Amino acid sequence: MSHELIFFGGFTFFIILMLALDLGIFHKQDKPVSFSQAAVMSAVWVSFAICFYFFLKTEGQELHNIQTQTQLEQIVKSHQHQISVNSTNFQENLNRYKENLSLEFITGYIIEYALSVDNIFVMVLIFAAFGVKEKYYHRVLFWGILGAIIMRYIFIFLGATLVNQFSWILYVFGAFLIYSGGMMFFTNDNEEIDAENHKVVKLASKYFAVYPRFVGKKFFVKENGRRFITPLFLVLLIIEFTDVIFAVDSIPAIFSITKDPFIVFFSNIFAVLGLRSMFFLLVNVIQKFHYLQTGLAVLLVFIGVKMLVHHWLTLWGFTTIHSLFVIVGILTVSVVASLIFPKKETA
Repeated sequence: MSHELIFFGGFTFFIILMLALDLGIFHKQDKPVSFSQAAVMSAVWVSFAICFYFFLKTEGQELHNIQTQTQLEQIVKSHQHQISVNSTNFQENLNRYKENLSLEFITGYIIEYALSVDNIFVMVLIFAAFGVKEKYYHRVLFWGILGAIIMRYIFIFLGATLVNQFSWILYVFGAFLIYSGGMMFFTNDNEEIDAENHKVVKLASKYFAVYPRFVGKKFFVKENGRRFITPLFLVLLIIEFTDVIFAVDSIPAIFSITKDPFIVFFSNIFAVLGLRSMFFLLVNVIQKFHYLQTGLAVLLVFIGVKMLVHHWLTLWGFTTIHSLFVIVGILTVSVVASLIFPKKETA
């Protein structure tokens, strides 16, 4: 078994353990998640991500089991890390590699975490459109996040394979992100969702018997020997469908920062795991950050342009740390602008 698989297996075990603790111990009863609980949960998940950042910064060679200068050069070349390893000093090169690896992780994490906010806008509308009780939000989001982890695993390693085989696909990703950013800029996420005519509802109704009302927290019910899916399960399907759409934007965005599929996966999953707590933290105040969607649109356009001109940016000395500064700057400006220029209340 390769070192990467062992490392990945340990990370997967950690995810399963945390999800089991979350559902089996901390949320055994269905009840609304308070703001203070969401704040603690968010702090915990962000702390895990920060700890992983420092782990990569100090022990990053363990990810690919780098022991020699030759191994280091091969990894840097295959994953296109923006560092130079021309020096004969192996320890100096290794330190530079670990520093860059940790920066790639935290930058990708911030991108994914920020783009998740747009997902929250839509989730709020979905729950409202179907009239889901607040105490069931966590249950739906838990299983939604579990499905998202599985789908993103497939997307990320498929994307990494495509990038390694066809380097030109980065230009396709870049053009698509610019298009997505433009669409997001002109799209209003506050538009209402038509629960009855939603595509997922129509498709599910075509192949499954749908129960006419909610049955507590149940996703499935059986009546007169016939099995039905409940409206709560329809909500879960729509949440999963929505995440697939957002993953199409977010995963190519992280490939603009790193080509290492494991770093793409780790940064993506840490952000996804923190999505539920961020949802409960922002659900009642999300509308106050009305410029955040504009900021996310600008962020996607920046990343798309970066992917299209990455060759020239590398020649100009534009590195991961510069990308991090730009990304944090865009998000900061959008949040501050929302607070300084609050949205006017309509009559």
